[in-house]
Amino acid sequence: MRGLAERAFAAGWNAVRLNQRNCGGTESLTPTLYNSGLSGDYRAVLFELIERDSLSQIFFAGYSMGGNLVLKMAGELACAAPRQLQGVAAVCPALELALCVDAVGLPSNFVYQRHFVSDLKDRMRRKAKLFPGKFDLRPMERVRTLREFDDVITATYCGFRDASDYYARSSALQVVGEIGVPTLVVTAQDDPFVPFRSFSDPAIVKNDRVRLIAPAHGGHCAFISRYSGDDRFWAEARVMEFCKELSAALPDREEIKEPNRK
Repeated sequence: MRGLAERAFAAGWNAVRLNQRNCGGTESLTPTLYNSGLSGDYRAVLFELIERDSLSQIFFAGYSMGGNLVLKMAGELACAAPRQLQGVAAVCPALELALCVDAVGLPSNFVYQRHFVSDLKDRMRRKAKLFPGKFDLRPMERVRTLREFDDVITATYCGFRDASDYYARSSALQVVGEIGVPTLVVTAQDDPFVPFRSFSDPAIVKNDRVRLIAPAHGGHCAFISRYSGDDRFWAEARVMEFCKELSAALPDREEIKEPNRK
């Protein structure tokens, strides 16, 4: 995100980073938890940038979980997306959550799963101290996997029946076929967390608004090029290139009227 923001600043653009709920030291701001289905948070930021800041060209970019969320937002908006939303980009998006969680659970990813679960538990303990009586963390003590965490914590406190219900309702794949704005998806065929078969789904393949770039290597959100210079951090370069191409092709946007949402 910092690398992409630096590129945006160098191009004379603004850059806004959105912290998920409870991330970046924001735990005290709300009693709610983040989850991979909260595309409404992104939609709220989009309309605030339009209505309060009068921006006429807006691009969203998300990595991993953020990639799922920007695609979900765009799919839900479909052809009703405001004209100010000129494009979205997703790098290694976890757009089929159940498959991604299963991939993290593979023996080869044991170290990563242990790290993720430990971090989630620590975050919940901090959250519980800030909001006494809000969360019952006793079931969390037996949690060892991401799916188990989502069963006893995410589903319980975010309005889902269980982890499977959460994954089904929060995956961008269910709405990606409805995306109506130019979209770039960058993923690696060797991503250990995001199975590549998700990207052959007809919802993606048949949507001509979605451009897929899928090199054989790149891991999960890595894409470090062997070359120096502007392309060293390859994914950031592709995202910025995509946004610049769209921006350059657009007519003067001063005539765009702000949406009336009252």
